[in-house]
Amino acid sequence: MSSTTNDDAPELLVEERGRVLVLTMNRPRARNAMSQAMAFQIAEALETLDSRPDLSVGVITGAGGTFCAGMDLKGFARGERPIVPGRGFAGLVQQPPKKPLIAAVEGYALAGGFEIVLSCDLIVASSEAKFGLPEVKRGLTAAAGGLLRLQHRIPYHLAMELVLTGRMWPATEAAEVRLVNRLTEPGKAFEAALDLAEEVAANAPLALAASKQVLVNSVDWPLDTQFERQEEYVDPVRKSADAKEGALAFVEKREPRWTGR
Repeated sequence: MSSTTNDDAPELLVEERGRVLVLTMNRPRARNAMSQAMAFQIAEALETLDSRPDLSVGVITGAGGTFCAGMDLKGFARGERPIVPGRGFAGLVQQPPKKPLIAAVEGYALAGGFEIVLSCDLIVASSEAKFGLPEVKRGLTAAAGGLLRLQHRIPYHLAMELVLTGRMWPATEAAEVRLVNRLTEPGKAFEAALDLAEEVAANAPLALAASKQVLVNSVDWPLDTQFERQEEYVDPVRKSADAKEGALAFVEKREPRWTGR
């Protein structure tokens, strides 16, 4: 993914590739550290992703060979906080999009950068990428979702080790415990993430969003109510025009033409 290094360039590049919306954090000189402006731009882009029926999936990546080094400390020193009301850090971690989001990681994804990754549904990373929650080394805590999400994505004692030591965690190790869906050669993470996104986007958009919401929200549903509660999400899909189109396309032996309705 090409990047722009001009000081007047947008801090977030947004590009449509068919049904895929690509978000590129574009502060390479600051290792894409999250600024207040970029957080609000990400939130706006995710609103676009969720609201448009012609978009099915998002990819978020970083320019200049690094994903995101966390919060912009210079901005923080000026009194800025890269938090969007209702959406949290980076306009993302508290309220991710309803539609699937894929992280394409090169270089460092540290502190808030790793917490952005943990907010995503699928993760593609270079073999040279490194994750980490080093907050304890600075007298802070990983309060942008790291402490809440990591223990549910990897074994508990490994999560506790990473949090309490704050050490760097190579993507190769993350792939061994299946946190990473695709491990690529250096420089190939975005390309592989886009391939994965296109594979996902070939499917019905309403079904994708509903399936994600059931997977995310059903974690704490009581066992005896799970089937009943999932109806809120799956019944509209069952009654949708896309459901009819999927069946018709199968009968007619052709590719379906999704409308997101």
